[in-house]
Amino acid sequence: MGWLWAIIVGFVLGLIAKAVIPGKQHSPLWLTTICGVLGAIVGNAVARALGVAATRGIDWSRHAFQLVAAIIIVAAADALYMATLGKHKHQRA
Repeated sequence: MGWLWAIIVGFVLGLIAKAVIPGKQHSPLWLTTICGVLGAIVGNAVARALGVAATRGIDWSRHAFQLVAAIIIVAAADALYMATLGKHKHQRA
């Protein structure tokens, strides 16, 4: 069940990150989801390192770290995707 929640959270974080990043992102949905999962993992690690991983109630600070990490990872992955596979796919279309 933990993996299912990781995928759901990654999907949501990836979509929010795509919405926050200005301009159009060309990366596919599966890549956005993977980047969101990675953002959640990195955000948790940063929160744990700063001592805010576990608080009472909703962990807003941990979620903020996850979202910032997801935004950075989605932006980097989209740039890398367009530099490698994306340009080739869009030139054929």
